[in-house]
Amino acid sequence: MILADIGNTRVHIYEKGKVIHLSYQEAIDRYQNQDVYYISVKSELKEKLEELNRWVNISDRIILKGSYATMGVDRKALCLSKEDGIFISAGSAITVDIMEAGEYQGGFLLLGISQYIKSYSLISPQLTTTLNRKINVNKLPKSTQDGISYGIIGSIQTVIERHQQEKRVYISGGDGEFLSSFLNNAIFDESLIFQGMIKAYNIKFV
Repeated sequence: MILADIGNTRVHIYEKGKVIHLSYQEAIDRYQNQDVYYISVKSELKEKLEELNRWVNISDRIILKGSYATMGVDRKALCLSKEDGIFISAGSAITVDIMEAGEYQGGFLLLGISQYIKSYSLISPQLTTTLNRKINVNKLPKSTQDGISYGIIGSIQTVIERHQQEKRVYISGGDGEFLSSFLNNAIFDESLIFQGMIKAYNIKFV
């Protein structure tokens, strides 16, 4: 079984227990003649995907108890991977969702790290910088780069910890492994969305 999570910027493929990340066209070219079960948040690709006869959209099979109507299918799949915990997808946006006993409790969205960096540069050219990925959030910064990096990571960390209590944190996404180093009781696993897809698929069809 080949699974695909079609996101806002890339396609994430799960095959033989491994996750690979491809552009839209790369994924289509490589897998167009294979059986692929996918979810998608990229409405612009809908018609193109429907032309792929061996690709099956299982987005409507991803049913999460307690979720709301406009919640992204990728977030639902991520939350389905475990019964309890805080579920974070750290990509172009950072989504944070909470599950208790298999039911969705609510969640919130933050800018992705790259978008935070971009936003500072829009305020002033003097704030154009890159993220210091080795920032020490236990020490006050003394440079523009560190001040911005501290503000970004510290604010993300604080709002998550406000809701954490004793919950385990599960993280996926391109910046997930990096962010996991700033959070207690956190596990980075880029297969989480696919675990949720498999769980929903098994419940429905097996």
